[in-house]
Amino acid sequence: MSEPEQWHGTTILTVRKGGKVVIAGDGQVSLGSTVIKGTARKVRPLAGGKVIAGFAGATADAFTLFERLEAKLEQYPDQLMRACVEMAKDWRTDRYLRRLEAMMLVADKKHSLVLTGTGDVLEPENGVMGIGSGGNFALSAARALVDMDLTAEEVCRKSMTIAADICVYTNSNVTVEVLDEE
Repeated sequence: MSEPEQWHGTTILTVRKGGKVVIAGDGQVSLGSTVIKGTARKVRPLAGGKVIAGFAGATADAFTLFERLEAKLEQYPDQLMRACVEMAKDWRTDRYLRRLEAMMLVADKKHSLVLTGTGDVLEPENGVMGIGSGGNFALSAARALVDMDLTAEEVCRKSMTIAADICVYTNSNVTVEVLDEE
């Protein structure tokens, strides 16, 4: 019996530098070795534009997580860390949510966080983090570029281009969201 083909896709990267925080994501969704869509939007603003988020993983699962995070942000306005911790608790304990296969990068003016399906809420070192199939490629590039004379957005865009050149599950159709830090 053959294994069902797996959905692949996504490189999501965040960079916090020079008074800006940026989350960038590619647009490719693949099933096995086939590109299903090249223009998916995996990065978006939440909480009236006060938070930006990007997801890696199954699309339906990610939309469920966006909705849950949005609800937690309404419950805990202007408290991204608290909203994420509360969502992570739900993610670990709720039987339905435990089955979701996705990760998220979220950021506001103060914090950049990684949310995982195992209930982890992690703050990246040096303000740089990548997730998804090409996340390590983008992360490596961003770490190499972050100390150069580039803006946070330029670091993200160049790093995403490098990841797209290396990872077959990542394309160069990049969506970028930017927030100003306090």
